[in-house]
Amino acid sequence: MFLTPIGIPCIAPVDASPTLDHPREGRREVGCPERHTWTLYESAPDGVSVGLWECEPGRWRIEFGEHQHEYFTVLAGRVRLHTPDGTWAEFGPGQAAVIPAGFRGSFEVLERVRKHFVVIGR
Repeated sequence: MFLTPIGIPCIAPVDASPTLDHPREGRREVGCPERHTWTLYESAPDGVSVGLWECEPGRWRIEFGEHQHEYFTVLAGRVRLHTPDGTWAEFGPGQAAVIPAGFRGSFEVLERVRKHFVVIGR
């Protein structure tokens, strides 16, 4: 990332190493997928994080806080968001979605996924 002459952050191509992790053991439902996160912009005082995320197939439970939202756009692969009652929505390349504050359910990667994300947690 770099600042333009007018002070607007510009997200540069990813050339740094990602942060690697896995879903916590107690939240895993299917597999133990490796997740790669490149944080491209962060403003802790505003609770904003922007980046690129990749993940192998798998499924785990997610719980968003009462002020945490995520907007994402799938660049490659397929994902599903599941609600506790068993309904789900699927997203693929070119599709975008918002996970609202307070969401409880499961995140499933059907095909290795790559997505841009914006998380607001304030």
